[in-house]
Amino acid sequence: MSRFPTRIVCLTEETTETLYLLGAGDRVVGVSGYTARPPEARSKPKVSAFLNARFDKIAALEPDLILAFSDLQADIANELIRRGYTVVTFNQRSIAEILQMIRMLGGMVGLADRAEALATELESGLQRVRESAATFPRQPRVFFEEWDEPLISGIRWVEELVEIAGGVPIFPALRTAALGKDRIVTQDAVREASPDVILASWCGKKVRKATITDRAGWQAVPAVAHGHIFEVKSTYILQPGPAALTEGLRQVHWLLGVAVGAPVDPQLAPDERVDPDAVSLLHSRRPSASSRAQESPTSGHG
Repeated sequence: MSRFPTRIVCLTEETTETLYLLGAGDRVVGVSGYTARPPEARSKPKVSAFLNARFDKIAALEPDLILAFSDLQADIANELIRRGYTVVTFNQRSIAEILQMIRMLGGMVGLADRAEALATELESGLQRVRESAATFPRQPRVFFEEWDEPLISGIRWVEELVEIAGGVPIFPALRTAALGKDRIVTQDAVREASPDVILASWCGKKVRKATITDRAGWQAVPAVAHGHIFEVKSTYILQPGPAALTEGLRQVHWLLGVAVGAPVDPQLAPDERVDPDAVSLLHSRRPSASSRAQESPTSGHG
């Protein structure tokens, strides 16, 4: 038997990306169907969605470690444990816990030094964005819309990323509530909070801006009145792992810069195309291909 796991099934995206960034992508034998990063991980057998899994496919892969996330996968984890598998379920909700997860996972697979280097690099990236945001002329008030019906907001790591990126979350008290049902807000509460920017990521479905702008009384909300409604894909912001701390943060920072009319350091530009309605505003400030080629962002390791 190997000293460390060599056949790993990841039931969510963030542990898959972390293993690839640690240089252990070859040990990943099964992934979630939602996996997008890195692209080569999509060629691995897909064994789960978020709330269900194909136990027969998992069994065929003969894993020696299965990685899950949160109470939402508790039933899957319980069944796998009953079937005799080693299952580790992470429950990271904050930036500090995401970094801890990376360090823990590195230790579990015998790559503690690489995990420490990765976590340190991610921390440095957070600090670079924090310093850039400090140059903004003002901090816009931000409503992050995690779901549209009912309205859910305030998931902790996103609220922390908004703050690092230069914004002020309008519902700071919600971040201590782990469950979505405890983070439901009313349309009236959002309207009264008067956000300058609305960032939307409807976990698994495309954001329809008309749904937001057509809400009763929202036409007077500054974010709506000024067209500062932006979609950030859930792949980049709603998975609590490296993607959120790199590409997700960069997209939020860039979009908040658009909202306040502040130039953003080209070295902090997002790698992926951001909200289509913001592209024309960003185009003149995008770095050239040659300048971007000089970067070595953490998100490019995979």
